[in-house]
Amino acid sequence: MAQSQIQEQRQEQRQLQTISAQQLLLSQLVELPLQQLTERMETELHDNPALEKSVGDDEPGTDWGPAPSDGAADSTDADDYEAQREREERSDALDAALENIGRDDEDLPVYQGGRPWAEEQEQAVYGEERSFYDSLMEQVGELELSADDRYAMEYIIQSLDDDGLLRTPLADLCEQLAIYHGIDISQSRAEGLLARLQQFDPAGIGARSLQECLRLQVQRRKPSELKTLMLRVLTDYFEDFTRKHWDRIQQALALDDGQMAELLAELRRLNPKPGTAMGETLGRSMQQITPDSIVDTQDDGTISLSLNYGDMPRLEISQSFADLLKDLQTNKEHISRQQKEALLYTKQKVEAAQNFIDAVEMRRQTLTKTMKAIIQLQRPFFLDGDEELLRPMILKDVAELTGQDLSTISRVSNSKYVQTRWGTFPLKFFFSDSYVTESGEELSTRQIKAALRTIVDGEDKRKPMTDDELREALKERGFPIARRTVAKYREQLGLPVARMRKA
Repeated sequence: MAQSQIQEQRQEQRQLQTISAQQLLLSQLVELPLQQLTERMETELHDNPALEKSVGDDEPGTDWGPAPSDGAADSTDADDYEAQREREERSDALDAALENIGRDDEDLPVYQGGRPWAEEQEQAVYGEERSFYDSLMEQVGELELSADDRYAMEYIIQSLDDDGLLRTPLADLCEQLAIYHGIDISQSRAEGLLARLQQFDPAGIGARSLQECLRLQVQRRKPSELKTLMLRVLTDYFEDFTRKHWDRIQQALALDDGQMAELLAELRRLNPKPGTAMGETLGRSMQQITPDSIVDTQDDGTISLSLNYGDMPRLEISQSFADLLKDLQTNKEHISRQQKEALLYTKQKVEAAQNFIDAVEMRRQTLTKTMKAIIQLQRPFFLDGDEELLRPMILKDVAELTGQDLSTISRVSNSKYVQTRWGTFPLKFFFSDSYVTESGEELSTRQIKAALRTIVDGEDKRKPMTDDELREALKERGFPIARRTVAKYREQLGLPVARMRKA
């Protein structure tokens, strides 16, 4: 009786360890972005000969990337040939592994796919490293400038924010150049240099406000009636434009519904952050941002979600291992000791392969559930693309909606990106704390900061607004917050006090 109880306890402990290991694997895969997941899958393919890439048609209804075009027949045949060769190599690796079972002083051979390292080194092509600022510096090199002017323009470029806008007053830059660099540049001369910088690509670079940024982009368009209307909106009705008072603009410009719809469509194509259009860095050496999911918003309000699989391989159990395992299990009562070791080895590899496949599928389901919950909670943003429409949302909100653990939602949201009609955003972008007003109304801190940024960008730089005036402007927009809260959010946004914003 005692021996029976001990055996039962050991069996239960092994089961708990198996569950724990699978959960650990899932938590690791859930946290990986697409590019790192693909690398992890390739590593698993190399380390486990019982795992291989699937060959043939995908399962019905599975979105596993675009189908090959009519002109891709030769490429598909080549891929099938390569996969077949890989299967044969894996089968040889299996035979070699089984032959070495029982040799304690030797390591089991592991299948290593791909070309030799020396060959990969020869074929690797490395692109040059070019940062966002390097690209602008190259355009400076095409201008004929004096030494002082060139230094001053490069200094202005280095003062641009990550979004490509210049928020430091030119008077301050001229003062810094004179004090710290010994270069005396008048403000009017700096204005001329900035005007030349604003002709660089992409359009909108070097603007000092959102209004100037959008106007610079429109001004590069060919003359047309639509261009004239866009400039009128950005010049004469910019306040209505920022507050989305479309009816007022339509009435003031005497446009019918069709003309107004066309005007709005073109205005929404403008990029408020031209610096992000160039990327943080350029070239192969940059850290690529690959969206893990794609959210498509149609004009009729329909929102669709699809996962991006990129180059991620589809995995399956090696047929050679599956057949061998079946044969050994069928005759396990009449097999030798070496064959029993082979059975144990094969079973371990097949179980490890199946656990990995299951974990990849669970990651897909978890990411899908999480994205559906985010879309449901932040639907107004996905429809309109306005950051001010983002509602307060924390990890707990998504966890409750999906039924997932809070830690799981945290891992899913880490290092993941989503591609939308309005740009590519990290998942963390959609999470924000809330601010509760004295009346008990809950507001998103992100909404408040976005509104504050818009107000400061559109203010008269000759007479910038004080924190009290900013508080009143925010109150008019439906954000009744205290002056000290305005000051805190202004500092978090990196916006200086009024006297430092004066141009």
